[in-house]
Amino acid sequence: MKPGIHPEYRPVVFRDRAADFAFLTRSTATGDRTVEWEDGTTYPVINVEISSASHPFYTGTQRVLDTAGRVERFERRYGHGRGER
Repeated sequence: MKPGIHPEYRPVVFRDRAADFAFLTRSTATGDRTVEWEDGTTYPVINVEISSASHPFYTGTQRVLDTAGRVERFERRYGHGRGER
């Protein structure tokens, strides 16, 4: 790596406030606030909108779209096949 052009890579806590979930990882992201982690060390904290703890795909609350119903409704309105006019 070329010296002096890369941001500092350090431990940072990312916190999902909606799910009351936080995790410690390494990042170049910076934050104004700090938090004392479980190990007693103070780290910068970054608040995030969504994480694996609150994302519908990971929590199992994902909505399944009724694509078959939509296709049937379209066919009822506009015809049943490509060849029809």
